[in-house]
Formats: sequence, structure tokens, C-alpha cells
Amino acid sequence: MENENERRNAALSTQPAAGLIPVIKAPERAERSSAAGLRSTKPKPPPATSSVPRLEKGTAAKDPSAAPKGQRAAAGPRGGQAAAGVPPRTGKPRARKTTPRQHSPSAAQRTDSSSAAARRMLRRLVQGEAPPTQAMSIVERLAGSPYANPRVRSGGPDASARKTLDFALGMAETMFRYGAGALEVETAIIAVTAAYGLDNIEVDITNQSVLLNYSPKDQTPITVMRVVRSWTNNYAGLALVHRLVTDIVDGHITRAEASARLGEIVHKPKPFPRWAVTFSAGLFAAAIVAFIGGGPLGSAVGFGSTILVSLLQRVLGRWRVPDFFTTAASGFLVTALAMLFWWLDASGSVDLNIAPGIVVAGGILLLLPTGRLVSAVQDAINGFPVTAAGRFLSAFLSFGAIVAGIAVALVVGALLGMPYLEVTEETSSQYPFAVTVLILAVALATISITEQSPVNLVLPTVLIGVGGFLVGTLSEAVGVGPRLTPAVAAIAIGMASRIVALRMGAPQLVIAVPAILFLFPGLSIFRSMYGLSIGLEDISDGVIGLFNALTVILAIAGGVVFGDNLARPLTRNLSGNDRRNRRR
Repeated sequence: MENENERRNAALSTQPAAGLIPVIKAPERAERSSAAGLRSTKPKPPPATSSVPRLEKGTAAKDPSAAPKGQRAAAGPRGGQAAAGVPPRTGKPRARKTTPRQHSPSAAQRTDSSSAAARRMLRRLVQGEAPPTQAMSIVERLAGSPYANPRVRSGGPDASARKTLDFALGMAETMFRYGAGALEVETAIIAVTAAYGLDNIEVDITNQSVLLNYSPKDQTPITVMRVVRSWTNNYAGLALVHRLVTDIVDGHITRAEASARLGEIVHKPKPFPRWAVTFSAGLFAAAIVAFIGGGPLGSAVGFGSTILVSLLQRVLGRWRVPDFFTTAASGFLVTALAMLFWWLDASGSVDLNIAPGIVVAGGILLLLPTGRLVSAVQDAINGFPVTAAGRFLSAFLSFGAIVAGIAVALVVGALLGMPYLEVTEETSSQYPFAVTVLILAVALATISITEQSPVNLVLPTVLIGVGGFLVGTLSEAVGVGPRLTPAVAAIAIGMASRIVALRMGAPQLVIAVPAILFLFPGLSIFRSMYGLSIGLEDISDGVIGLFNALTVILAIAGGVVFGDNLARPLTRNLSGNDRRNRRR
């Protein structure tokens, strides 16, 4: 029995202890996705918690070290043995699936893409970015104006669009009556209607009427029109309307508040009373007479004649006399008084030593339609031909009325036996240069009062006008010539007027028009009309002189508009709401 047990134990000791080594299944390897190449996120099974080892049926655990070289069982995720049924890892590297490499385009493909790009470029050059019939956004008209980049209402139009249209029409009528140009009126209307949510607006402006058409989608369109039949000198009111539009564009006030403010502006008294305007007109004539070469007595005659002209215009205005005949009567009165005092001096009755041409030149400058001429040139340049034609016609009718009044007075004087007047002699200021500049400053201040400019803009107008005079003097010294010198001075005045006016909350015309009045050739107009009316041997001098005077007047008006456009890049941050808003 002992021998048999020993032989059995010996036989067992020569075999590997299969029953002592447990076989644990290794966790399955995560499958690779054939499409994306990413590992599966399937959670791993929890490890077995049983303490009793579990043997695989019909298999025997083998020592991994006993496996042939290069064919060891693949280790599990934590170093365990390979699971059953998984082939052993060989020595060769495992093949991996890769995506195909992107090949570079062929020469034919590159040729096709370049040809398509060339066709697109040619189409843009020929046709443009948008179809030719596509309407331009009307808000784009505000580019370069004081009301650019308005705060547009995003909630859509309100239910009472008619009230917004009526307010815009009332504002446009007020601006026209106070002397604004068509471009200022149009940009103000567009800015206000856009700020209150009306974006489907069309504006049509002529010389005397403003038409608005509002046509919202799938709604009945509304068309309203207003006719302007009267004008007045009120640059202070124009500046207040400009500030009102700026506040609306900034989104600071509602439509009801804006309507109330517009009513206050219309009914607000002018900054200077009537007696101050009349006295200032006389002082302006006296200062201009002294500025262009007259003496103290000539200035006194100019002062008195201008006072009488103001009273005459007031009486004729109450009688509803048309402006043409009122202007002609004023020109006749100024010329007749100047010729009368000159006749008394020439006959030896009194010793006055006055030059009638200079006195007439100082008196008719206030009669010249300076504001209408500047606005007409501005409208013609900015694309308002109908409005420009109407204003040019009105301005030239006023100019013709002045010429007719002068001619009638000269003919009446010749019939009464007045001697011929020498009008070809050159004149210049009789005072030193510093005194001449001071006299010009007085003239600029008084014309600002006559035009009812805001009180805070009187001093800037004086300084800008004096600066323009210095620029003109320098240009004449350089040799620019007598015809271009006023235009150069007008350009400088136009640039400075835009910068200062926008900084102080007013349109450019409020400063530019009073500041350029001294540049107008009133003396040349009188000399030309004297040559045409009295009937000299050669009337060609009178025709040429009148043509030269008209050319200089248009050059001055064009210079102001050109200076305004030159100053636009310098005033982008001074244009009302542009100081606070940026392009959206």
C-alpha cells in the first residue's frame, strides 16, 4: 500500500499543477469603429468578487513563459492573460486602417477654378454688386450730412405713421422758410422718419413744395405735400431746428416732445428786435462804404439811405407788393439819394466830397439775394436741378430788379440835367489796414444781426469773415487776380464755417452767408449799369462789367459750397450724433 501511494505521488509531481492555478477571463478588447477610428465607450464589466477560482471547462492553465517565442498570450488591459478564443499576438506589426490621402487637384481642376473666378470678376466689373434696377436704401443719403448714422427704430413703424409724416412736413416747411437748402431739408426728413420707424419713405423737393410718400408693404400708401409760400430771415430758428433734428436722430426725445419743441421754435421771437435790425442795416451800409473807399460823409449818406430803404420795404410789405417791385424801388431810392447828394456837391451848393458809386455799392449789398444764390448753387451741385432752377430764377429776378432800379434812377438824373459821372477810377480804403479790418468786423457783426443769427454765433461769424478777408488779401498779393481772389476767400470761409457751425450746433449757411457778403461786387454792378443806362459811346464796357460781376457772384457762391465739401472729412466727428453713435 505504501509503495502504491509513493508511485501515485511521484506520478502527480511530474505533471503541472493544473488545479492550483485559476484561469481568469481577461476583459474583452474594445472594438474599433471602422468609420471614425474611435474606441467604443462601452463600459467594462465589473471584476469578479468571488474568492473561489473558476476553471474553464476542458482547458488547462498554461504558464505564459512556456509559450513559444513570439507567440506569448496577449496581456489584458491590466496585465492579465489572453481571453479564450483570442488569437495570440504575432511578431509582425498589426495593420491599421487609415483614411485615403487627399491628393492635390489636377491641372485641369485648377484651370476650371481660375476660369470661374475670372468670370465672376468680369461679371462684377460689368454688372456691379447689385442689379441695376435695385433701389438704394434712402438712409444712405445721410452719408456726409450732419445726421449720418441715425439711431433707427427697430420695433417697426408705429400705428400713427400719419402723425410722423405731418411732423416731418412741418419741420421741412420751417427749414425752407428760414433759408435752408434742399439737401439739408431732405436729409433732415430722412433722418427723422427713419428714427421714428418709417423706412419706406420717398422724398421729392422742388422750389416751393415738399412731397412725402410712405408705402409700407401690404398696406395702403400715404402721400402728403406741403407748399412753402413765404420766407423770412431767421437763422437762429434754423439753428434750433438743426439741434432738434440732432436730438431726434440720437433717440433722446419722442415724437410728441419733438412736435412740442417745433411749435416752440416757430412761435419763439427772433433774437433781435425790429429796431435793432433796422439800425444794424444802416451801420452795415456805413461800414461797407468806408471799407471800399468812402469817406465819413459817404458813410453817413449810406446809413441814412439804408434806413429809409428799410422803412420803405416795411410799408410795401404791408401793402402786399411783390418782392420784385419792392427790390426795384429800394434800388431806385439808394441810387437816387446818392446821385442827389453828388449833384449838390458838384453844383457847389454844399461841400460833401462823396462818391455816389461807393454809396450805391454799400446800399445795394443788403438787397442782393446772397442766401438764395448760395443755396441755388448748392442744390445744383447736390442733384436738385428743379429746386436749383427755381432758386436761380428767383435770385436773378431780384438781381434784375436791383439793376432796373439803378437804371431808372440814373436815367431820371440824366433827364434832370445831372452831369456825367466818372465811374472808371479805382478806389480803395482811405484808412490804415488795422482800421479797415476793424471796420470790416463791424460790418460782419451788423449783418449777422440783420440776418437774425444766433447770439453765440455773431463773434464766430466776425472772426471767420475777417480770416477770409486776410486770405483774399494774401491771394491778391501773390497774384491770383481780381476775379479768383473772392473765390479763394469764399473757399476758406466755407471750410471754416462748416467746422465751427457743426461744433456749435448749427448748419453751415448760418455762418457762411453773412461772412461772405462783403465779397460781392456791388461797385462793379453800379458801374456796369451806369454805362448801360446813360448811353456812353461804347456800351460794351458795361456789358462786360455786368458779366464779370455775375461771374464773380457765382464764383463766390460756388466757393462756399466747395469749401463746405472740402471740410466734410474734417467734420465726421462733429456731425451731431456722430459724436456719440457709431455705424451699426
